[in-house]
Amino acid sequence: MLGSAFAEGAASFDATPQEVETRFGRQLLYRVSGSEGRPAYLLFRHGVPHRLLPNQIDYRAQAAALAEVGCGALLVTSSVGVMDEALPLYRPLLVEDLLTMDNRLPDGSACTMFPEQQEGHGHLVLGEGLFSDALTRQVGRLAEEAEAAPAGEQVVFGYVGGPRGKTAAENRMWHRLGAQVNSMTLAPEVILANELEIPCAALVVGHKYSLPDANNPQDENRVAATLDDSREALRRAVRAFVEKGEAVPFGNHLFRFDDAPAQP
Repeated sequence: MLGSAFAEGAASFDATPQEVETRFGRQLLYRVSGSEGRPAYLLFRHGVPHRLLPNQIDYRAQAAALAEVGCGALLVTSSVGVMDEALPLYRPLLVEDLLTMDNRLPDGSACTMFPEQQEGHGHLVLGEGLFSDALTRQVGRLAEEAEAAPAGEQVVFGYVGGPRGKTAAENRMWHRLGAQVNSMTLAPEVILANELEIPCAALVVGHKYSLPDANNPQDENRVAATLDDSREALRRAVRAFVEKGEAVPFGNHLFRFDDAPAQP
């Protein structure tokens, strides 16, 4: 599931558009040719061309479309603000954990694939967390082989819904809460995919330091060049995952009421 670093859409991949009908609406995926022995799909969260604001994305329909095609491993990307000056800009970072103030979609409804009663609904019980350990390791290895090795340790992602940016006070708060990077997407996608029992990993790239008074690069030409380099590194990592990535076991559990033991 790709973000603004892939604004050119499927042009850099050998991919064919495929419409998928879901109970939440129709979604467009791109099936990639040449993956090793199994189908691979791209989903551009902002549409092709890039046109949707974060609050206009139909997150449930996108997650349902991935489930419809049998997604067994999901890599989500995002461009982020960095809250920790010890972390490098313009380098891919793997996400370890998620911090969000409220489990809600931008329309105010609960962030769940079960907005109403339905067969098979349940509580998502986290065993290994929202990000699969096995898949995260796999993404890191494949990115390194593609000369797009993630930098440093894995990071904590703070979800701040858009479409507006954060105030200086809000950025200070997120930093104090423990967020190392943040952006306006990624969290809904990962939460909903987990409810559909799809293992997830996330790879993000920082384009600026979001803390007030942080030392952001001032040379516009250098910034433009490093942004281009970071996008290319992210593309190489994604391409490696599309070509060679493998499904992994789901490490969490969806507790359904009919799973509960009968009362004596």
